[in-house]
Amino acid sequence: MMEGKILEDICKVRVKFNEIDSMRRVWHGSYVSYLEDGRESFGRHFVGIGYEDIVRSGILAPVVDLHIKYYAPLQLNDVAVIHTRYVKKLGARLDFEYEVRRESDNKLCATGTTTQLFIDQNEELMLETPEYYLEWQNKYT
Repeated sequence: MMEGKILEDICKVRVKFNEIDSMRRVWHGSYVSYLEDGRESFGRHFVGIGYEDIVRSGILAPVVDLHIKYYAPLQLNDVAVIHTRYVKKLGARLDFEYEVRRESDNKLCATGTTTQLFIDQNEELMLETPEYYLEWQNKYT
């Protein structure tokens, strides 16, 4: 990780019925959506790196790597507090770290990481960092 300011966003999501499994716990795959909620909220908070900003630039940024580690369950109607932190790394990539906590007792439920790479209009992997992303980094980091 490169040195710089810590950029973090916090959002909350209430657990819905369709996110739980037969054990009445949040299904493990639902946490992927919580990380997505965190990235969307981060992009609204730190303007210029949200999904609409990326699409408007004509560039795509698909997730190419995702890791989640589970610690404690969430249940129906729990409120998940999602901490999303930007991790500045060299190259044409977006990296985030996450913590998902249960609001009622601040219990750590899951941690995760994602990496997104930039794809140009020809669907080719970009090796150079997009200009709009460099501008965003200069503004916030």
